[in-house]
Amino acid sequence: MRSIPILTPQQSRAWDASTVAAGRPARLLMDAAGQSVAQLVLDRLGGPAHQGVLVAAGPGNNGGDGWVCARALHVLGVPVWVSESEAPAEGSLCAAVRAVALNDGVRTVSCDGPWPSVGLFIDALLGTGAKGAPRGTMAPLIARMIDAERPVVAIDGPSGLDLATGMHYGLLQADLTVTFGGARRGHVMARDEIGDLVVVDIGFCPPDPALPELVDTRWAAERWQPLKANAHKGTRGRVVVIGGAAGMSGAVRLCTRSAFAAGAGLLHVVAPDVTVAALRAAEPDVQTLAHELALPLSAELQGLLAKADAVAVGPGLGRAPERAAFVLAVIDASRAAVVDADGLVALKSERAAFLALARQRPVVCTPHVGEFRTLFGDVAHDLETAPWDAAAAAAAASSTTVLLKGVPTVVACPDGALLTVAAGNPGLATGGSGDVLAGLIATLLAQGVDLPEAAALGAQALGDAADHAARRVTARAMRPMDVVHALPDVWRLWGRLHGASMAPSVVLLDLPRPRTT
Repeated sequence: MRSIPILTPQQSRAWDASTVAAGRPARLLMDAAGQSVAQLVLDRLGGPAHQGVLVAAGPGNNGGDGWVCARALHVLGVPVWVSESEAPAEGSLCAAVRAVALNDGVRTVSCDGPWPSVGLFIDALLGTGAKGAPRGTMAPLIARMIDAERPVVAIDGPSGLDLATGMHYGLLQADLTVTFGGARRGHVMARDEIGDLVVVDIGFCPPDPALPELVDTRWAAERWQPLKANAHKGTRGRVVVIGGAAGMSGAVRLCTRSAFAAGAGLLHVVAPDVTVAALRAAEPDVQTLAHELALPLSAELQGLLAKADAVAVGPGLGRAPERAAFVLAVIDASRAAVVDADGLVALKSERAAFLALARQRPVVCTPHVGEFRTLFGDVAHDLETAPWDAAAAAAAASSTTVLLKGVPTVVACPDGALLTVAAGNPGLATGGSGDVLAGLIATLLAQGVDLPEAAALGAQALGDAADHAARRVTARAMRPMDVVHALPDVWRLWGRLHGASMAPSVVLLDLPRPRTT
């Protein structure tokens, strides 16, 4: 399966240039792009399209894609008109395809004149490199499309969306966005604005393997391994979860439940007496060790950590001053560690010691934006608009695998490799979702999956389970345990897809908009 890169506009232009330099003419790419948009419009929005289509075309290559699309729809008998923001430059590629479309009978209407009644708009005004608010005649043209309240299909992205940063400078929102070869950064940051995202192959040369790669369900299913028939509890992974300070037992319960749902063979919780008492009553299948969340580590705890394949430290850990030294000692005694939530916050006061230790131990850090600023504040500039850069800098500085939670979630490795997860919905924006994720990642590590892949698979499983749960209970009503309960649906889906062949298609990625209700 071909990887789906995530690009900046500059990287996108470089990919265009290298493809043309490899002998694939720009005109051929434009024809393939416009025709693919026309086909997707008819496949996804055929009803509105047959009521008439108006293409808003700019003077650049994005407008050229729109002209090719308009001609393809016209040839298929769809009523179609083009309204230009301005004429393309003479001799440009856009001018060439415009001439062909006009010669074949595609009609035009002026930006400020009467428009025909149509069922659908296609936004082909601005391409991937556009910045800031649309200007000139584009602004009133966009305003007319917004006022008409018809479905909008955007080529590359809705006008006003900065595909480098995800910042939106307009009011136009797309119902469907079609782009080519790979996703742009703005696509996975501005999910409300782009609607459904479809990435189509139009003949680009293979992408630079150093680019961030988009993880999806198919990617995860190919790497997910079913259990072996002769598996036993020792081979399915030994996981230890450490946390659950007084009043926060729910965090370790969620973490352990997700670890069990991910297939952990042996599971221990290390927590204070009061939490252990509650767990023994509520979770009889969980083994426990009562231990204060402070030094010294007892001989029993050291023995438990030595046998464990992976440790998750942080869920409900609390923020008492003695936590920092305790977390460092736990990491030092572990084969592999997932550090989450309060565990990350605790390490702020011992950052230098943590960075030195992380060079010797396999560690996955799973911060949200606030925790990232706490531990990696020196590389947190432009965190919201360039999470890939921030995560990569943190991973390089700490020698850890960094999973930066958000929309999207970014996984960065010390060697510079980047993975991106766009699954999930706003139902995950609740306390406890991170505890579920920590349990998933720790279990995958315990089962022998390497650090970056375990982090990405855990995040994709969390997102896929959230999408299953949202269909069942809605995103608004979803709770973390609903996500845990949906994990069997994820394993069934991944099991069906694992090793299955896919029908040939030019569609590389079909990413529906998140469920928000």
